[in-house]
Amino acid sequence: MPTTAPPRSRPKDFFTGIGLLGKGLAMYARSPGLILLGMLPALIAFALLVTAFVLLVYFIEPETRALTWFADGWPKDAQDLVRLFAAVAVIGVGGFLAIIVYTGLTLLIGDPFYEKISERVEARLGGIPGGAVDLPFWKELRRSIGESIRLVVFSAVVGVLLFVGGLLPAVGQTVVPVIAAFIGGWALTMELTGIPFARRGLRLRERRRILRQHRWLALGFGVSVFVCFFIPLGAVLVMPAAVIGATLLTRRLYGLPA
Repeated sequence: MPTTAPPRSRPKDFFTGIGLLGKGLAMYARSPGLILLGMLPALIAFALLVTAFVLLVYFIEPETRALTWFADGWPKDAQDLVRLFAAVAVIGVGGFLAIIVYTGLTLLIGDPFYEKISERVEARLGGIPGGAVDLPFWKELRRSIGESIRLVVFSAVVGVLLFVGGLLPAVGQTVVPVIAAFIGGWALTMELTGIPFARRGLRLRERRRILRQHRWLALGFGVSVFVCFFIPLGAVLVMPAAVIGATLLTRRLYGLPA
């Protein structure tokens, strides 16, 4: 298996990473077969996550009261203000976690479909020198479940910290969303590159190490996917293109045509 290109992480690579998602969208749009292959798992996961998010918003008042118990004895104006910040933070963190969970759930439901999409992209661009590592389906499924759980747990811990930050006036409504986009983008890149890295016989630890060496490229790709997922129906429409983009990103890291 070839080694990755020498680490040369530069801020301008952030825009190259965004461009990889654009290439994924272009390739996806030109391939009706890939569209049909990638839409069904995304739709199923989207329906499940939208239902959960609607419930989160529907019960936002009792949730914010429970989370701001410390403000029960405060003057009403101060109490209303902190609960407003809490509501914004709950919805923001809920959206952050929904995107991470959505990606993991979609990849889990559609693993055979997205594996096939990624495989077709690799074949179209010349394949993998030395050949791909052929994992049995059950091993690939176990890998996908294990890695998704670890990334979701990590994101949940980060989500708690983001919620606390979201209670801070001004900072919680400006700086925290930017931090969330970068952390969420990194988590998405870690999840989406799982399939092409597994085809090369590499697990989560090696994937994390290689992506850190090219952090600006990985962040550009991941943040652009994260932002697209916040657009209504963007998660459904962009998910297959994100899988293609992640395959192109992996090929670029290995110095292969992308």
